[in-house]
Amino acid sequence: MLAETCNPNMPSLPLLGYQFARSISQHVKLVLATQIRNKPAIDKEGLGNAEVVYFDTENVAALMDKLGRFLRKGKDVGWSIQMLVNYPTHLAFERAVWNRFKADLRNGQFDVVHRLTPMTPTTPSYMASKCPIPFVIGPLNGGLPWPRQFTQELKREQEHITYLREAYRLLPYYRPTYKKPKAILAAHAHTINDLPVSSRSKAINFPENGYDPNLFPMVERKRSDRMTVLFAGRLVPYKQSVVVLQAFANSPILQRHRLVIIGDGPERPRLEQIVQDYGLEGCVEFLRSVPYDDFARVMQQADIFAFPSIRELGGNVILEAMAVGLTCVVVDYGGPATFIDTDRGVKIAMGDFSHLTHEYQVTLEHLVAHPDEVVRLGKAAHEHALQYYSWEVRSQKMLEIYNWCIGRSDTKPDYWQTYGSGDVVQDTEKVD
Repeated sequence: MLAETCNPNMPSLPLLGYQFARSISQHVKLVLATQIRNKPAIDKEGLGNAEVVYFDTENVAALMDKLGRFLRKGKDVGWSIQMLVNYPTHLAFERAVWNRFKADLRNGQFDVVHRLTPMTPTTPSYMASKCPIPFVIGPLNGGLPWPRQFTQELKREQEHITYLREAYRLLPYYRPTYKKPKAILAAHAHTINDLPVSSRSKAINFPENGYDPNLFPMVERKRSDRMTVLFAGRLVPYKQSVVVLQAFANSPILQRHRLVIIGDGPERPRLEQIVQDYGLEGCVEFLRSVPYDDFARVMQQADIFAFPSIRELGGNVILEAMAVGLTCVVVDYGGPATFIDTDRGVKIAMGDFSHLTHEYQVTLEHLVAHPDEVVRLGKAAHEHALQYYSWEVRSQKMLEIYNWCIGRSDTKPDYWQTYGSGDVVQDTEKVD
């Protein structure tokens, strides 16, 4: 498994890569290749049953990190720029891995090579062009257009490079990246549609997000006349935390309840000014950060998770909120729309800022007035998360794909196929 980005002490993709690799190591004989900068954290936390091999490509990685931060003018925005700048880093890493393992791969020491990270479809793989055995890539997540109602947020996010996105198809190794794999895992329909037409038959809809039920258990909440609405995420323009805050500012009903905003970023001064202008100090609380180990506890003390992000590719925080039984209110676009349906949350149709603010206000006012509905939707969300997104379920699904790739199964796996009570996929002979 190739996971250049894999770190238990870093949020978002590094943590996701670490959790994915650790879970699958319980079911296969896993050799994980990762970057040397991840060694202190992995050595401390361990990585399940995996054998970890570290590669020092800092001569390229450190330079690209520095260049990316310079072009982005910081680290909070401009992620598409950073993805492009990181391409040489990933090439250097995969070349090093190939040089280390090419003899073993040619001699049949492994059954499958799986490139786990990066999870963007815009970063071609050097290893895909070289690999002599079944190659798996993904889960990939990308290809989601920027909503036309928020062009100003696009500029503030420094995502101008979005207009040149299709140029990634001209990068070296693009063609073999999508021609050679046996399986291409893609998180969403829009990602599958972004693949070359000739490669779509290899695609398997496979969400990138997962969670540990032991870390995010559901609890019975005490009834209270004052409900807590929670937002958690980076305070950057596209997350649109201002929508929830403005909904509170406009609503005397919501002001009888509580809004907790967890996160930090360039939008924070704007949010604090709104609190001051509307006198919301008694109902709005800011938390700059919460340690990951305490995050579930904070979620368990809330009732509703309001997340109005207007271009969320994934949204693992929504999955964690569902796991603990929160009723989630999301924008019906991108990753969040795949987690939530009308039987387990609320989806708000995409629109401009005024539309979203009004719809969030109306929705939240309805929910705080109907606590039984909040409980019902939260329980349904928990059950859905447990059925499809626990790391154990995801590992079993991944094992199905590996077995199909090496010919042990003739049926192309379907992630969303459900089994009877107690049924699991048996890994009687472990894959390497």
